[in-house]
Amino acid sequence: MAVLLVSTACVPVSAASRTKPLAENASKSEVVEPSVGNTADELRRLMNASSLTELRTTYNGNYGASLLFHADSLNYYVTLFRDKEFWRVIRTNSVDQAEQIYKTFVEQTSQLSQVYIDTVRLEAGKRYTERMVDLNQKRLQGLQQEVEQQRQQAMQVSSTLQQNKQQAVTLSSDLRATNSELEALTKRIEQLQQLQGNPALDLPAVQPAQPPAAPASTAAPAAAAPASKN
Repeated sequence: MAVLLVSTACVPVSAASRTKPLAENASKSEVVEPSVGNTADELRRLMNASSLTELRTTYNGNYGASLLFHADSLNYYVTLFRDKEFWRVIRTNSVDQAEQIYKTFVEQTSQLSQVYIDTVRLEAGKRYTERMVDLNQKRLQGLQQEVEQQRQQAMQVSSTLQQNKQQAVTLSSDLRATNSELEALTKRIEQLQQLQGNPALDLPAVQPAQPPAAPASTAAPAAAAPASKN
């Protein structure tokens, strides 16, 4: 049982096949002959005509392998593809060979997809890290703003406390002065109250008024009266 390995390159067409009449080709239209085009094109035509049965398909990342069966020709088509694009297509009419080729292609998809899977993971990790960096930068900026606000508030609180302390010192001085004044007034009031309630109030001595002096006379002094005799 022959196996045909074909890439996307065209398979040479024999001169005998080119000279077959169209009627003969038309009579065999239900069976696609490998002499027309290459195996990949043949597979596409069968797929477009919905003439294939999908037996197995395995995906690894963006790579895949499929085992397809064409019931009209009893042929098996084994494909290795990437993103729905055929990389290799092998046709065989041997069941065992088709299964073995399929297993080989599945192993190849596992190997080929490893780089793709690693890339997907690395890109996801990079995007996650970038998001975390952006989030942490925003968080850091917010914390810096919060710390700055707290620092300004602390300065305001310190300034207010200093002002309050100074005001308290001033008020304390004013209070002491007021208390001293109050004590002096209280003592004076008590003294006055004691004087007011004392019946033997000593009034301050009043000096008698001095009579005015007689004016000096210019007349001769009068003669002294004679002494009386007993």
